[in-house]
Amino acid sequence: MNETATPFDPQAFLRTLTEQPGVYRMLDAEGRILYVGKARNLKRRVASYFRATGLPVKTRALMRQVAAIEVTVTRTEGEALLLESNLIKAHRPRYNVLYRDDKSYPWIYLATDTPWPRLAFHRGARNRPGRYFGPYPNAQAVRETLALLAKVFRVRQCEDSVFRNRSRPCLQYQIERCSAPCVGRIGAQDYARDVEDAVRFLEGRSDEIVQALTERMQAAAAALEFEEAARLRDRIATLRRIQERQYVTGTRGDLDIVALAMEGGLAVVQVFFVRGGRNLGNKSFRPTVPDGEPPEAVMEAFLSQFYSVHAPPAEILVNLLDEAETGLLEKALSERAGRQVRLRRRVRGERARWLEMAVRNARMALTAHLASRGGMRARLEALREALALDAVPARLECFDISHTRGEAPVASCVVFDEEGPRKADYRRFNIEGVTPGDDYAALHQALERRYRRLRAGEAPLPDVLFIDGGRGQLAQARAVLSELGVTGVILVGIAKGPDRKPGLETLFVAGRAEPVRLPPDAPALHLVQQIRDEAHRFALTGHRQRRRQQRTRSPLESIPGIGARRRQRLLTHFGGLREVARAGVEDLMRVKGISRRLAEQIHAAFHGE
Repeated sequence: MNETATPFDPQAFLRTLTEQPGVYRMLDAEGRILYVGKARNLKRRVASYFRATGLPVKTRALMRQVAAIEVTVTRTEGEALLLESNLIKAHRPRYNVLYRDDKSYPWIYLATDTPWPRLAFHRGARNRPGRYFGPYPNAQAVRETLALLAKVFRVRQCEDSVFRNRSRPCLQYQIERCSAPCVGRIGAQDYARDVEDAVRFLEGRSDEIVQALTERMQAAAAALEFEEAARLRDRIATLRRIQERQYVTGTRGDLDIVALAMEGGLAVVQVFFVRGGRNLGNKSFRPTVPDGEPPEAVMEAFLSQFYSVHAPPAEILVNLLDEAETGLLEKALSERAGRQVRLRRRVRGERARWLEMAVRNARMALTAHLASRGGMRARLEALREALALDAVPARLECFDISHTRGEAPVASCVVFDEEGPRKADYRRFNIEGVTPGDDYAALHQALERRYRRLRAGEAPLPDVLFIDGGRGQLAQARAVLSELGVTGVILVGIAKGPDRKPGLETLFVAGRAEPVRLPPDAPALHLVQQIRDEAHRFALTGHRQRRRQQRTRSPLESIPGIGARRRQRLLTHFGGLREVARAGVEDLMRVKGISRRLAEQIHAAFHGE
C-alpha cells in the first residue's frame, strides 16, 4: 500500500515496472483494493490504463479513484492467474467479477473403517478414512443418488450408533432399501459384493455390474433358485432404467459443461457435472459483474475462481472464451489439479448437443432472474444467514394442522424451492384415529406418513422443514424423523408472536438452545411467513372441504356393502333419501341387490339402532 501523501505519478511509476508476468492491484486513497488484474507483461498491461482515449466507461470510473498501484511479479503466467484468483476471493474488489458461491459441494461418502461399510451424505473436509464420490451440484442430487443406491444395492446408510443397537430389522429393510446386516439377514461375503457393485456404479461402470448380475441370474436359474433369479432380474431392469436416465450418451470419463448467458448487466452461468459418464445434475450461478465487462472476461474470471475452490475435471466444455486466454487457463488449472485439464469450446456431435443444452439452460435461468432480480434466491440466502446454515437451502417444506374444535382435521405439507412454491409437490393428509383437538398426535401422524413415503423414494427430502408451532410441535417432528432414520434435515418451529401479530414470530431451531428472532422487515422472515401462510391456507382449504363432505354425506355412504350402484338403485326406487329413510326392512329388500342383512343395516343407520 502506498502510504505517502505524494500524489500518484503514473509516468514515474510505469518507468519502474518490469515486463515480466505478475499481478497488479489498484488502490484508492484509503488503501482499499479497487481492482486486481494479471498480466503476461506488467509494464504493457498497466500502461494501457493510462492511454488518452479508448477506455471503457467502467475503466474510466475506476481510474478516477486510483491513488496507488501495487504489483507482484511471478515466475509464470499460471502463477499470476492463481494469485489473482486468491486475491479476488480474499479482498472482493469492487471492480472485479465476483463469484459468490464458495461453499463446499456435497459428496457421497463410503465409510470403509468397519466390517459393514455404509454410504452417507458428506459435506466439508474429506479427511475421514473411506472413499468419496462427487462432487455433486447440490444436496438433492446426492440424496437422489443415495436413494437409487439403496433401491438397487441395499447397502446400509444408517449411523453406526443405530447399526450397533438394532435387535430387529428397521423400516428400510421392510421396504427393501437395506439388506439388514445389523441383524444378520445377509452374509459378509454377499454384503461385500453389494458394496463393490455400488462402488462400480458410482465410478460409472454400470455395464460391468449388469454383465455380472446377468451371469448370476443365469446361474441362479440353472440351479432352480428362481426367487433369487427374479430378484437379480429386477435389479438388472432397475439399472437399465437408471442408465437410460443418467448416462450422457457417447460420453465417458469426467467433464464439466460451463455455459454463460449475459444481458442487461446480469450474468448466469450453468455448470453441468458429469462424473464417470453419469450426469450428476447442474448448478446455476449468478456472478456479480461490473458495468461494461465483456462476456469472455466474465467466463475467464468465473472459471479461474470456481476451479480455485473445486477440483477441475479432465475436460471442461465452454460456450465462449477468449482464445488468447485458453492456453493460460489450461496451464493454470492443470497445475492446480496435478494432471492435464483441457478447455474445449469447439466441439461436435454429442458434446455439441450437451453444450447447446447448457447454453439453453443458462438463457432460461437468466430470463427467470431478470423477471425477479433479487427474487427467491436472495430470500433463501437471507434465510441461510439468519439460521446460520452451511449452505443455501434448495428445498423447503412446511406443515400445518387445521380443524374446527377437533372436527375433520387435515394436515398440509407445502414445498418451496428456488423458483418459489412447487404446487405439484403439495400434499394433504386426512388425520384419522387421534383424540379430537390433539394437534401433537395429528402432526405426528402427518409427518410419519409423509417421511415414510419420502424414505421410500416418493420425493427428495427437504433441506429445511418448518413446523407451524413452538417447541412442542418441534419435538414431535424430531421424534418422527428419528424413528424413520431421516438425517440431514434442519427442523424449525414457527411460534406466533403476542396476539398472533405478524412480524413478531419466534423461530426455534432444533438442537439450539436460543431461539431466533428476526426484525419485522427481514427478507428471511418474509420468506418464513410466506411459507407458513401458504401451509395454513392449504390446510384450511382441505379442512373446509372435508368438513363440508362430512356434513353433507349421505348415511348410505357409511354402510359397508352399499356402493355407488346400490345407492343409485335405492334413491331411484324410492324417489329420494327421505323416502329411503321412511322405508321398512321388507320394502328395502324389494330393491335389486339388497339382502335382508343389508336392509337391516340401512334401516338401523336411519333409525339409530
